[in-house]
Amino acid sequence: MHRRVLEVFPAGGPWGSRPAEEFARARRDEGLPAEVVMDLDTDAFLVVVPHQPTEPGRHPRG
Repeated sequence: MHRRVLEVFPAGGPWGSRPAEEFARARRDEGLPAEVVMDLDTDAFLVVVPHQPTEPGRHPRG
């Protein structure tokens, strides 16, 4: 499954702060199937949505 990253949030935010979850919730309220995942390599939370290729059979680069 390919996913598109909408936004990146550092994992070291203030206690009780959940900016990635709040951003994802706002996108879901707009109709996007946004979810939060953790990127362990960069120690960041990513807000992602499923990515649909623009042409059938072709995979996007990047």
